[in-house]
Amino acid sequence: MNMRKSRLSSYKQERLIEYFVSGSTARISSELVNVNKSTAAYYFHRLREIIVLETENTDVLSGEFKVDESYFGGHRKGKRGRGAANKVPVFGILKRGGRVYTQVTSDASSKTLIPIIEERIMPDSIVYSDGWQVMM
Repeated sequence: MNMRKSRLSSYKQERLIEYFVSGSTARISSELVNVNKSTAAYYFHRLREIIVLETENTDVLSGEFKVDESYFGGHRKGKRGRGAANKVPVFGILKRGGRVYTQVTSDASSKTLIPIIEERIMPDSIVYSDGWQVMM
């Protein structure tokens, strides 16, 4: 995937995407790819915008899915681990071989996440989560 009107080479764009997916910061990625940190930060911002545009589709999907949650908000002192203070939980659904759906949630409890899964995934689909396989 190349962004149109980008002055970065395809190689550098692909490397930035790899680091974005792996969860690296824009600053670290910029050093590894040898681009300005502002360039990497802007590129990461554009990738997030593309993800948001992709998630606005409300189609109900079937097939195999991977679900997981992550917490965003930088490094802070205090509570660590799952549900760390001042971090925003984001829930994601990845269709095997394709589409991604993300949603910011209030928490990562099953009470919150199960309705999202039921709304987005058709019955009789396979859902994988942290090594567990569940038939919907």
